[in-house]
Amino acid sequence: MGMSFGESIKMGFDLFWTMVTAEPKLTMLLLLMIIVPSLYAVIINTIKEIRLRKSGILEIDKMNGKTFEEYLHALLKTKGYQVKLTPASGDYGADLVLNNKTKKIVVQAKRYKKNVGVKAVQEIVSAKTYYRADECWVITNSFFTANAKKLAASNQVRLVERPELMSWMLKVNKSA
Repeated sequence: MGMSFGESIKMGFDLFWTMVTAEPKLTMLLLLMIIVPSLYAVIINTIKEIRLRKSGILEIDKMNGKTFEEYLHALLKTKGYQVKLTPASGDYGADLVLNNKTKKIVVQAKRYKKNVGVKAVQEIVSAKTYYRADECWVITNSFFTANAKKLAASNQVRLVERPELMSWMLKVNKSA
């Protein structure tokens, strides 16, 4: 009738073990193939964790929307912009208005747990017209959906996702 599944597994393991113990170089190669990628993954994850802690992004993830807007107000001032918070209601889709010597930028702030969709892009595009701005941005502590990215690209909306926001935060933390 043939071998059972269990016998096949045992036979395969025995063959593998015979090869490994018979060839020390093969054993070392197999160990390196397992240990090096594992060690690399641990190092990369540790670096990411340290970067997260230094950036303060974990605190942002706990903020409410209004506090996130206030945080961005302070952060964008450190980047050289004159920043104005818009009223909580009747803001026409913009949470912040930035000015520098050459341009006016309207910003929609989205502190989300999930990915930001097209609605945020639609709102900031209409705010750009209302405020007569030169540029419009949506800044999030999260990421954007594919459809939001597509709509943003066709409307010249700058999308600032989590990695770029973290980078800004790290630069400010280094200079502080």
